[in-house]
Amino acid sequence: MKLPNYVIEQYGTPPVVPKGPLPKALRSAVKVAFIDSMAQSTWGRDQTLALAEISESKDPRIVWLISDLMRFASSPQLNTVLTTAANDLLGTNLSDRNSWGTVTDHLIAWDIPEPPNYLRVKRAIFTSVFPGWDKIFVKGDIDWRLVSWGGVLIDNRAYDTTDEACNCIPAADNPEVSNAKDATWLKDSDIVFGIEVNGEYRAYPRQIMEVREMVNDTLGGRDLGIPYCTLCGAAQAYFTDQLPRGVKRPILRTSGLLSRSNKVMYDLNTYSVFDTFLGHAVTGPLAKKNIKLKQAAVITTDWGTWKKEHPETTVLLERYALGRDPDFRNGRDANGPIFPIGDVDPRLPVHEDIIGIVTASGKPVAFQRSKAFVALKKGKEISFENIQLKLDAGGIKAVDANGSDLGSHQAFWFAWSQFHPQTALWPR
Repeated sequence: MKLPNYVIEQYGTPPVVPKGPLPKALRSAVKVAFIDSMAQSTWGRDQTLALAEISESKDPRIVWLISDLMRFASSPQLNTVLTTAANDLLGTNLSDRNSWGTVTDHLIAWDIPEPPNYLRVKRAIFTSVFPGWDKIFVKGDIDWRLVSWGGVLIDNRAYDTTDEACNCIPAADNPEVSNAKDATWLKDSDIVFGIEVNGEYRAYPRQIMEVREMVNDTLGGRDLGIPYCTLCGAAQAYFTDQLPRGVKRPILRTSGLLSRSNKVMYDLNTYSVFDTFLGHAVTGPLAKKNIKLKQAAVITTDWGTWKKEHPETTVLLERYALGRDPDFRNGRDANGPIFPIGDVDPRLPVHEDIIGIVTASGKPVAFQRSKAFVALKKGKEISFENIQLKLDAGGIKAVDANGSDLGSHQAFWFAWSQFHPQTALWPR
């Protein structure tokens, strides 16, 4: 497939990629460099010789494994060695500074194929760091090249153990709530994610969602799984009930992994991995049953407007913020995504807010939020196929001609466009 011109302009011309299996000697070198080094927690003479043989192979597919190892390289010396090997194989001259990120960005943008038996070796690397990932790294409808470590471990605590400490991003299960009047800890300017189901309204404050990143809740008589990806600026609400007979309610958890800067979530019951943006099970028993979760709309707005328009709303208790008041938005990643994402559709800036939805015909469409908000405030109509946008409590949601919720949500452009590469964009 021919790469877009903007990719060549930013990343240069990709290297020639061979096809077919690796020679036996090269397979042996891969084992020594990537599997043995992690199993033995050491990098010695054998690994140095193996990496030299890999560099001489001129097979850029193996750089995917170098990238995986870079993510866990603790010494600057090893990082330099790995960076040099990656440069040799890619024909680049990348510096040691954030070399893992820049190397991976090139691999993604150029769409370098994975080497033979990639998942087996990658699984060995990751599970040597944390054995709890052994059920995660399995075959499925997922591009394992794009999956990397987000810096935390998997949340594999039992269901409804909200207060149990972990070295993870701890989901909140069945969170307690208060009415709007009692939520005096929230300022009117604080950002909340508002959800309505069957006439019941609930606000999920960003201060809480940024430290929890996952909530399993019940609202309006429906079960929900609500992931929030701080890196993508996206809160989503998935219905986790009314599934086929014999399918137990998925309990969504954070795996500690990322795919192009989007959190990788999984079901605690079956260890089935879900595509967080699409709600499709991509591995495990739920993928075999073709489970696709439907979405409810999430309104991104401020607390003052939400409670004014929906005074009957409930809101999560302050204690779920774990005593922290972070605001990652336009903070830690103000200069661009801090994890590799590769190339980004250049039609909008990477962190432009959009309202995303998929039409009845299956066409994804993104509405530039800033322009849509102004247009709607002026009373203009915004529609696309079966979709109409409307203002709701200071935010925007997509509905059909009858006013029924279509399950839209807000996100950064880079995230929406990479998970929906054929997306339409409004305004055109």
